[in-house]
Amino acid sequence: MVSQGVQEKYAALALRTGVNLQKGQALMINAPIEGADFTRKVARKAYELGAKNVHINWVDDELTLLKYEYAPDEVIASYPDWKVQLHDEFAEDGAAVLNIRSTNPDLLKDIDPSKVAKANKVSAEAMKNFRKYTMNDIIAWSIISIPTGDWAQKVFPEKSREDAIESLWDAIVKIVRVDQEDPITAWEAHNDTLRTAREILNRKNYKKLIFKAPGTALEMELPEGHIWKGGSAKTEGGTTFNPNMPTEEVFSLPHKYGVNGTVSSTKPLNYGGSLIDNFSLTFKDGKVVDYKAEQGEGTLEQLLKTDEGSKRLGEVALVPHESPVSQSGLIFYNTLFDENASCHIALGKAYPTNLEGGAAMDEDQLDKHGVNDSLSHVDFMIGSEKLDIDGVFSDGTTEAVFRNGTWALNVKGE
Repeated sequence: MVSQGVQEKYAALALRTGVNLQKGQALMINAPIEGADFTRKVARKAYELGAKNVHINWVDDELTLLKYEYAPDEVIASYPDWKVQLHDEFAEDGAAVLNIRSTNPDLLKDIDPSKVAKANKVSAEAMKNFRKYTMNDIIAWSIISIPTGDWAQKVFPEKSREDAIESLWDAIVKIVRVDQEDPITAWEAHNDTLRTAREILNRKNYKKLIFKAPGTALEMELPEGHIWKGGSAKTEGGTTFNPNMPTEEVFSLPHKYGVNGTVSSTKPLNYGGSLIDNFSLTFKDGKVVDYKAEQGEGTLEQLLKTDEGSKRLGEVALVPHESPVSQSGLIFYNTLFDENASCHIALGKAYPTNLEGGAAMDEDQLDKHGVNDSLSHVDFMIGSEKLDIDGVFSDGTTEAVFRNGTWALNVKGE
């Protein structure tokens, strides 16, 4: 098993580089009950760094499944006011939020997809105000993962539960750079690399991106004033933080009415405890007009029915095929990791911060600029070593952005 010292380094990295916890600040942690030992390490380290309060919201996969199996529909279709108030109060107080996501990818595979979709929609509606704090970078937030038994055995099905957990720990530690002597310094260098890539893309100011790969022929307009981001971000108050650990992407937002063509997935999507695999979507004027999936088509249908915005795109992210996650050779069945192995796009809400002045705009203003709004935001992977991407300038000229799944642009300054 990974040593206690390595776990301590990971906890420190999540707090200092992930949410960049400040002295006197509160911290909210969402964590799996199976990861209680690691979560306690994070809480202890947070108090040592000067946190005024650490609150844990525990998640238990088994209890979640029992609720879906036995609770009446009126319970599934409701969301407690006290949970909304709890999150809003922490956000209003300027708390940092750390999410430790480690859900069993097959947890809800036997549950009616419409039931899961209903619960997801109700939750999203209830937490809409809180989500403004994170999606507009008003507060610092970060997502990490630790191994849990069911998840580990999904990734390493040939191994015993104990060996699978150890193998997943080893993979995570390497990918998030905790195996290095000074992970925080390593992340500073990594953020510098991503900053260079996003600055180049912002200078390019492409009007459109064209994606070509087996099963994919997609044209994507980018809104005027779009901004490429990646790596670290900054809160309204100027605190630097890393929303995702790992992260290998630079990302922006498509024009909600300017996506046309077909795109095919390259990795399974774990959505709400159910897998959607080998699926494709066809867009016309930004909206999904056709779809199919070899696995989880019913779940995909329910996702697309969440609201009008869930049929449109809110994010485009570029990730080279040689990223550490991709080079691990593993499928993680966990979007945090799999999206950082591959170029990806997201159905649903766009980040307003990906548009100049977007964080200060209301919903009508954002819509006029082509920024999508939705209760959902679901990333899925479209990249592979066979993906080519062209950038189209406002004068109609084009240049290669990606070839054979990696950068054609000199983003490393070599």
